[in-house]
This record gives sequence, structure tokens and C-alpha cells, in this order.
Amino acid sequence: MPTIVDQLAEFAASAAYDTLPADVVSESKRILLDSIGCAVASLGDEGARRGVAYARTLGGAAGDATILGTGERTSVPAAAFANAELINALDQDAVLPPGHVTPYVLPGALAAAEGVRANGRRLLESIAVAHEISFRIGKATDYLRDIVDGVVTIPAVLGYSSTQFGAAAAVGVIRGFSADTLADALGIVGSTAPVNSQRAWMMHAPATTIKYQLAGGLALNAVTAASLAELGHTGDREILDDREYGFPRFIGTRRWEPAPITDALGEAWTFTPFQSFKPYPHCRVMHAIFDRLIGIVEENDLRPDEIESIEAWGESFVQQPVWVNEHIRNPRDAQFSMTHGLAMAASRIPVGPAWQAPAAVHDPGVLALMERSTFSPHPDHAAALAKDPAARTSRVAVRARGQVWTADSNYPKGSPSPEEWSYMTDDELAAKFRRNVEGVVSDADAEAIIEAVRHLEDLDDAVALTALVRPTATD
Repeated sequence: MPTIVDQLAEFAASAAYDTLPADVVSESKRILLDSIGCAVASLGDEGARRGVAYARTLGGAAGDATILGTGERTSVPAAAFANAELINALDQDAVLPPGHVTPYVLPGALAAAEGVRANGRRLLESIAVAHEISFRIGKATDYLRDIVDGVVTIPAVLGYSSTQFGAAAAVGVIRGFSADTLADALGIVGSTAPVNSQRAWMMHAPATTIKYQLAGGLALNAVTAASLAELGHTGDREILDDREYGFPRFIGTRRWEPAPITDALGEAWTFTPFQSFKPYPHCRVMHAIFDRLIGIVEENDLRPDEIESIEAWGESFVQQPVWVNEHIRNPRDAQFSMTHGLAMAASRIPVGPAWQAPAAVHDPGVLALMERSTFSPHPDHAAALAKDPAARTSRVAVRARGQVWTADSNYPKGSPSPEEWSYMTDDELAAKFRRNVEGVVSDADAEAIIEAVRHLEDLDDAVALTALVRPTATD
């Protein structure tokens, strides 16, 4: 029988734009547009600048691929590293179980597409394949929101190394690998994937500024694996079938249920109902609360200094040091601090890159309001999650002017749910994109990028798209 790696490789090699369902094409376009905007928005971030600087060292100042938003060219591996760091820097990138997937799987595909001058249809195939494989493998392993005996329980070992298979497959799709070469690429990437270090990041605060996993490292490893397979290296094709000595052991997962990886593979596309987009540059665990908190503040025209207290109740598992931390050294600390996030959301600072500007992060008013804010687990969160994996039962109470305003939420904006309002529409994603590129990309180029992505199947050369992602805005 073919191994799991063999089946994934055959699926990736057989992917064809003409057979992709409409929702898969649409979601792949939405992921690409959102990611370009997230990358450009991060150009001023100190952590992202470190990633870009390393990419320049890695790939030099000339090559076949683009560092998004800079107009600079470098090598394909270096561009993959830089763009992964840029997409993930402000933590506003698209999310899909097992968590952050896009910043690890898209950059290699996009850089490779520039390298071979791939057309838009091939790029769409690669994005779709990468997210489908990542989601399927994610379902086989431990998950951040696993429920054990009615309690949301974070696994002892956690991370995003499982996305490496989708990332390497995407590069192989772009380069037109045969199923045989793709299988070698997947076997190699499974043997070279980094350790899952996310739980250590959660427990050690203030946390490392590389965050839950180094995005650039994941993207670079995937390009490396695909390139080595292309050059003739062979991979371990049993690595996903061997629970005892293979990839499940490498990543420390307690659960390994591989049936979903290959169930109806190539016949049913499964990732799109679970694909979410983030309206706020902050950890996703707080977004349902932010939706309601911002609503209260704006509807009642509250000033931050009027607010006596903010009390919030939300996801029941976020009691680890990285989330309860209030020692805010830099924007990376602010991205995950729950009480700092509450203060930022209530301070009426425009949603977008401004939330991560050092002046806003360290604003005395924001820090003072942080001290007047609290977070507690919502008592109904686990029960709601058990019924619907998309549920994020939340409540917020704001005390000001001698009154208390409260609001409840079942789902965060940006996720498909039974509540129609929570879905982020194409127009809303385009608006987020425009905010993210403002001040870097000209209005004309921003609109051209939006149109190019909307009609990506008509694009003859990926370079025609990335060439628009350049610093052309004028004061």
C-alpha cells in the first residue's frame, strides 16, 4: 500500500486549477491578499526588520524573488525567510487549525513562483494544496484547544512543525515536481522539521521575541527540503506511518489519528470552513472580546481616562505566563498580554499597524488602563467549544461614568460561524489590506494588487504581482 507521504505527494502533483472548487479558489485568493497586506504592515516592526536583515545576509542583494514591500530582490530561500517573518510579525495573519499556517506555507510558494515565473493558476494550486495538507495533518495531532474530561487542556508539547509538509508540497507544486520527487521532498521535510517549542514560549514570560516558532525558519526549511529533493536527495516515505519512531514521535504529539490525513484526499477539500482572518494585530484568543469592547467604547463615546475598569471573560485555557504577562518590553509582549490588549482596544487607537507602534504600546494611558483591566475564564467556554470548535464564548464589562456596560459574544469577527456577521467579507478583507499598506504602497498600486489577486487565474507571471508590492506611496 502507498504510504501517507506517497498519497500526499500524489494529491499535490495532481492538483489542477480547473478542478479546484470555487470556495477553495476564493479562499486561496483571500489568504494571498491578506498575507501581502500583513507583510507590508510589518515593515516598521523591529522584530520583522531583524528577519529582513538576516534574509539579506542569507541571500544577498540580488536574485529571483522579492522581499515584500521593499522593492528589494534576493534569493528564493532568503525571500521565503523574510516574507514569513513579515507576514507573522504583527500577529494579524490568517489562522487555520492547527493555528498559524499561512506564514509558514505561503512564503516559499510565492518566492518559488517568482523564481520560475509561475502563473496565477499554479500559485492558486500551491496555496490550496499547502493549506489542505496542513489542516489534515493538524487534525491528526494534538491541538491547542483539546478538551479532556470537559476541560480545555493544552498539550505539554505543541507547535507548528506539522505545517512543514504543506509548505514543502507548495514549493513542489510551483516547480512542477512529479509525485515521486514530491514524496522525497515531504520525506526530507519531515526529517528536518524543527522541534515544537510553543509550550515553552507560553510558560516563560517575558517570552522570546521569535514567538511560538520562528516563521522564517519554517519557511526556509520547506524550501530547502524541496530543493534537496529536486537535486536528487531521497526522503523517508514512512515518516508519517511510523508512530513509534517517525514524525509523531519527533513532535511529541500524544494523539496520532492519521485517518483524516488521507480520507477522501483529492475528492473532498476540507480546510475552507475553518479558515479565519484576524481583524486585530493581537493574539486571536482575545478577538471576540475586542469586538464587543470596541463596540461599547465607540457607541458610548468613552474616553480611555473615563474608564474605571474593564472586566473580561473568555477562553478558559489562557492562564499561562505569556498571556497574563504585564511586563511589556516591546510589541511582541503586547501582542499576547490579555490586559494590555484590553487597554489597547479601549484606547480608540485605529485598528491596524498603529496598535503595534512602540509609542502606542508604551503609551502611559494604555499602561494605566491595563492596570485597571482584568481577564478571567468564562465558565461556559469549554462547554460551548465542545459543541462547536469555532465557539469563543466571551463577555466584557466596562465601568465608566457611574455605569456598567456589558456585552456577550459567541464568535469572533473573521471566522465562519452560524452567525453571519462573523464572516469577514471580501470587501472587509480589502479594507484591512488598504489599512495595512497605507503609507508604503501607493493607492493606485494597492488597488492594482487587489484586482490582480481577485483575478489571479488570469495572471501570466507571479512577478507581475510582486512587482506591485513596492514602496511607492508619497507624503
